[in-house]
Amino acid sequence: MLFTDIPAERAVKVFQKIGFWISRNIGTKHMGMTNGKRKIIIPRHNRLNPYTLKGIIRDAGLTDQEFKKLL
Repeated sequence: MLFTDIPAERAVKVFQKIGFWISRNIGTKHMGMTNGKRKIIIPRHNRLNPYTLKGIIRDAGLTDQEFKKLL
């Protein structure tokens, strides 16, 4: 399943729901998040590329269905 038109801010809120927090800002274009075990990097874009978001979801340890329920 591909997610289109999801802004970075919305994705960050979803990851915060499952225990991730913003650990550091990487310049002005990316932000790093962690839950203590896993680290993810989210680009600051108005619309995330669906394939990039899918990779971030996988790196966070979620399935597409779990992410969709948290949206």
